[in-house]
Amino acid sequence: MPTELEELVGFLGSPRPEIRQIALENLVGYSKGPQSTIFKPEGLAPIKNLKLLVGDVSARAVHALKILINISDDAAVLKDIANDDLFLELLLSKITDSENAHADLIAMLLANMAKSDSIQRILDLKRAVPGKGVSDSPNTLDQLMDCFVKGAEKKLNKNADFDYLAYFFADLSRLPQGRKYFIARQAYDGVIPISKLVVFTEHHSTIRRKGVASTIKNSCFDIPSHTAFLSEDEVNLLPYILLPLCGPEEFPEKEMLEMPADLQMLPPDKKRDTDMSILVTHIETLLILTTTRPAREYIRKVNVYTVIKECHMAVDDDDVQDACDRLVQVLMRDEADGDEGGFVQTAEGDEEDEDDDKIVEIL
Repeated sequence: MPTELEELVGFLGSPRPEIRQIALENLVGYSKGPQSTIFKPEGLAPIKNLKLLVGDVSARAVHALKILINISDDAAVLKDIANDDLFLELLLSKITDSENAHADLIAMLLANMAKSDSIQRILDLKRAVPGKGVSDSPNTLDQLMDCFVKGAEKKLNKNADFDYLAYFFADLSRLPQGRKYFIARQAYDGVIPISKLVVFTEHHSTIRRKGVASTIKNSCFDIPSHTAFLSEDEVNLLPYILLPLCGPEEFPEKEMLEMPADLQMLPPDKKRDTDMSILVTHIETLLILTTTRPAREYIRKVNVYTVIKECHMAVDDDDVQDACDRLVQVLMRDEADGDEGGFVQTAEGDEEDEDDDKIVEIL
């Protein structure tokens, strides 16, 4: 005999809207913790009902999205929603609608769905151009990038800031076929996508900063792209990953003038990023950028060592200090003739941040 909760879950498929609404409102609280198993019976019928309810134009969609966000850490549920092409298109149609009230919840769900490698198919997915100033590209990933960039501070959609798409991009860039998008100049606007993200490394949103930092780090595992990343005429990556590492320290004039222009004459109220995991990610990105000798020599030339030294002294965190130590060892070592060095053990993004593996939850 089914329990009361199981009966309540069954009402998600009721033909009566008011019954579905009552069921959803009462079930959201059970979507976290051990009781979330009520949504995962054999056949996953509740998941099918929840996916249909996401398409509802009423407030029922909010509750359905929250439940799916919370239970998508289950492997079977993740596989079901991540492999459903119709459901993916439903989410995309809603998040690219500049008037949709639930775009941020959809961004959270997409971030969780990106834990499945099957989401990589989005790289080749084309769909109708959304219009209304959202994007002019038929490529799905271009559209999501435009939502993220244009939508910061709720400038595109008054109901959404799209910050959680940063986590989506971070997971998409874990694998070579995913990161290719971020490092290749796109036809529709002639811009390298990673150069659109770097401007957010000092954004006020920790979610946006953290996801962007991980995407940058994963993209740097493409070693041939380092020249473009470091070039001041292309991505010019260094200032954007060094600024979060800088505090209010004053540098000797000679050392300061060797640094990238954006790091010279920082204001006395300059604040270092307060999230230790973000600091570690940026330092590890610098370490990846030392893989080739020309890059190492350039990084030495612009006096990155001084920034790292100050960060090491100012931040009382074992992980940050350990990352600083590893980078300093590379920068201070003597170069043997013909030494092209390989200081990164993998070029496939295997050392991704632990935060990339976390499922977003919401109540």
